[in-house]
Amino acid sequence: MKPITLALAAALALTGVSVYAFAQTRSNAAERVQRDPNAFERLRNWVMDQGGTERAFANQYWDHHETGLYVEARTGEALFVSTAKFDSGSGWPSFTQPVDPNAVTLHEDNAFGMRRIEVRSAHGGAHLGHVFDDGPRASGGQRFCINSCAIRFIPRARMEAEGYGRYLPLVDGAN
Repeated sequence: MKPITLALAAALALTGVSVYAFAQTRSNAAERVQRDPNAFERLRNWVMDQGGTERAFANQYWDHHETGLYVEARTGEALFVSTAKFDSGSGWPSFTQPVDPNAVTLHEDNAFGMRRIEVRSAHGGAHLGHVFDDGPRASGGQRFCINSCAIRFIPRARMEAEGYGRYLPLVDGAN
C-alpha cells in the first residue's frame, strides 16, 4: 500500500510542477509577443504556410459579431459572410458555409494521428483551418473552423468601397 501512496504523491507533485511551468511558459510567451511587433506576421505565416493553428479564445474573430464579409488575409478573396457565422463554442470563428463553394478547396489531413479535412483558400492556396460535420443541422451540418489570422474582416459599410458590393445581398441575409 505504501508504494502506491508514494507513487500517487509523486504524480501529484509532478503534475503541480508541470502546471506551474506551463503557466509560466504561457505568461512569458505573451510578454514576448507584446514586445515583438512582428509576432502577428510570423503567426500568420506559420498558420497559412505551414498549417498551424492559433490558440482558441485568444484570436481576433472568435467572438466577433459585426455584419460584413471575411476575406483571405493576403489575397482578399471573399470567403465567408457574417450571416453564415455562428458560435460553435470552439474558440475560433466558425461558419456554416463559404460564400461560394469554389472559394475554398478541401484536402484530407492526417496530421497528429487524426483524420480531418483541411480548408484552403482556392486562389491563394493558404491554410485557413478545418471543416467538421458537427455544425448546425438546419444549415447543412458543417462547421468551417477558421483561424482568425488567416482572414480579414470587411465591415458592411466598407464593402462597396473595397470592391465587394456583389456580396451585399448575402450579408443582408438573401440566400
